[in-house]
Amino acid sequence: MRLDAHQHFWTLSRGDYGWLTADLSALYRDFGPADLVPLLDRHAIGGTILVQAAPTDAETDFMLSLAAQHGFIKGVVGWADFAAPDAPARIVALSRNPKLLGLRPMIQDLPDDDWITRDGLDAAFDALIARDLTFDALVLPRHLGPLLTRMRRHPALRVVIDHGAKPPLAHGPLDGWARDMATLARETGAYCKLSGLVTEAGRGWTVDTLRRCTDHLLDIFGPDRLIWGSDWPVCTLAASYADWYAATDRLLADLTEAQRTAITGLNAARAYRLPQPA
Repeated sequence: MRLDAHQHFWTLSRGDYGWLTADLSALYRDFGPADLVPLLDRHAIGGTILVQAAPTDAETDFMLSLAAQHGFIKGVVGWADFAAPDAPARIVALSRNPKLLGLRPMIQDLPDDDWITRDGLDAAFDALIARDLTFDALVLPRHLGPLLTRMRRHPALRVVIDHGAKPPLAHGPLDGWARDMATLARETGAYCKLSGLVTEAGRGWTVDTLRRCTDHLLDIFGPDRLIWGSDWPVCTLAASYADWYAATDRLLADLTEAQRTAITGLNAARAYRLPQPA
């Protein structure tokens, strides 16, 4: 079964999507299960992981309610305030819902690039580990050093790096990103999502543009630690679901069938503690 390990839903009237403004016209509407299911059916996607798009408790509750109603949502990566005094208790409470697979602070939007290294967050990360939840790292290249610091402090933390840490495919050199990602891949057991890259490359992207990044990720993480996701509907800023699906097949064409199966389903099941897809 092929899994889409990174997709979003939102309802604008909830009013907590601070990043989502009318300027992003392609995204500035409600997106729900009825919009996504035809795409999943067309591409034989057997299930998804629904990922938070707003830094609120209401967002996590909203996603868990959708997961309870729709069987194709195999699990949820939610949000919690790691800096709150009651963060450990909140994480324990959330973990009692079997659809809660992990948590994701929106690190890329925080004003402090070293936020993840703060001592005051230790208890939240301890709770995440104790409850066997996955930590999704929504980071930019400048956050890779602090992320590595946190992972050294908590070596048992299971981490999935979202969108390949958003390499600057549309502008600037990739050298710093490539070096820091290689260090993190070598020193930790982190997984990395093969997602979000078309958005970073922009509307002029080509498969060769993306290959500069994906070949490096394959080299440093290997096919056993890469996880495929669409980042739908955010991906529609630069590509349709079908475009990204087809591009991925070309980018992975030189791998064995077993390696492609790992990237498009089995690795996500391992990283998020899902039942292994048939």
